[in-house]
Amino acid sequence: MSYVVALDVGGTSMKGGLATVSGEVTDFPGRATGREHGPEAVVGAVRSYVAELAEEGRQRFGAAPAGVGLAVPGIVSATTALFSANLGWRDVPAAAFVPPGLPAVLGHDVRTGGLAESVFGGGRDVADFLFLSLGTGIAGAVVIAGEPYGGAGGWGGEIGHAPVWPDGEKCACGQRGCLETYASAASLARRYTLRTGEFASAKEVVERADTDPDAAGVFGEAVEALAISLATYTLVLDPSLIVIGGGLGEAGPALLDPLAERLSARLSFREPPPLRPATLGVRAGMLGAAILGWRAAGLPDWRPEGLIA
Repeated sequence: MSYVVALDVGGTSMKGGLATVSGEVTDFPGRATGREHGPEAVVGAVRSYVAELAEEGRQRFGAAPAGVGLAVPGIVSATTALFSANLGWRDVPAAAFVPPGLPAVLGHDVRTGGLAESVFGGGRDVADFLFLSLGTGIAGAVVIAGEPYGGAGGWGGEIGHAPVWPDGEKCACGQRGCLETYASAASLARRYTLRTGEFASAKEVVERADTDPDAAGVFGEAVEALAISLATYTLVLDPSLIVIGGGLGEAGPALLDPLAERLSARLSFREPPPLRPATLGVRAGMLGAAILGWRAAGLPDWRPEGLIA
């Protein structure tokens, strides 16, 4: 049985799996990246985990993997992890992440998740959409003709750092008024604590918004910031829909309903695109990495029907 190794590498942990040509996907327990030990240690940890998964595949299927797909954070090309602020690496070739002799392809973590949503998930029935990941930070995958668009230098989709209020709060990136400063999960928790002196998670802020004026204020500003960004995106690229994922995206109608209303109010002369929740959850990055692994193995159209969410 032909199979590939798929790995979704985050800032602190990584999730791996094996994906067969017929569409059987096996998830494995995650591993720490070990970033506290420096960038070389992270590369070594990824390579070690790939080797472990490849050995598991040999025992199960009697052969080496056909390829390896890796979803990694930062600025990425198919062959090189160019830069990651969180993990500290620069210009790491794909071959450094895998044992010798295995073909490997890299993908940006959010764009790889967007690819999976395009093939198997919330965007599978359209060609052009925005995959917006609302987590600790905010990033987007601009999907055009079914493929994530990275831009000229790999910076495409950084909607989280598009300013919504130019004279607004300072962002960790150095700019002011970025969407991420108002609407990420981390920002909801931070801004609520600044208002009240009481810690609450983003989930709790959303849950309290109906009864707590401070939570309502923080959440309302987050929704307005998202509406401003998505209105601009809609007017520039006219997407068929907007797929919203990430931890905050799991708020469902509590987020999507007021966001749809405010987005519509900002688009006076046209209908807004529909908002749809992502369907693949935390598996999106790993499933996208599996697609990349099959591309590395020379099977670009790997789309098993059994994986459609």
